[in-house]
Amino acid sequence: MIQPVQLADFFTVFFSAALVILFGALYALLFAYARVKALPRLMHLAYSAYAGLFVSVLVLGNAANLFQTLFWTFIVILMLVGYLLAPHGIWHLCTGTHADDHDSDVNDRKIFQQP
Repeated sequence: MIQPVQLADFFTVFFSAALVILFGALYALLFAYARVKALPRLMHLAYSAYAGLFVSVLVLGNAANLFQTLFWTFIVILMLVGYLLAPHGIWHLCTGTHADDHDSDVNDRKIFQQP
């Protein structure tokens, strides 16, 4: 059984949980924007946001006593791996799904040709 959060750690749990949400959203946003706009220098910022997420998850897990049992430690590790790999998988899924549609649309259009 997991130990309840101490009252002294409540602010730490609240703040680190909020940072997990913010850093996770920032990582996904920067990752997608860097891929869509082909700006590889933004990937460094995306991975910096993931580093902030990683630290926030460790602080949250420690403050919420999640590292005392193997089950919750596994869940935390699974969450970190999922946050890291999900944007990559979603990007490849989207580009693979829409690649054929986009190529045929571009080839069929004759926008700048004179009759």
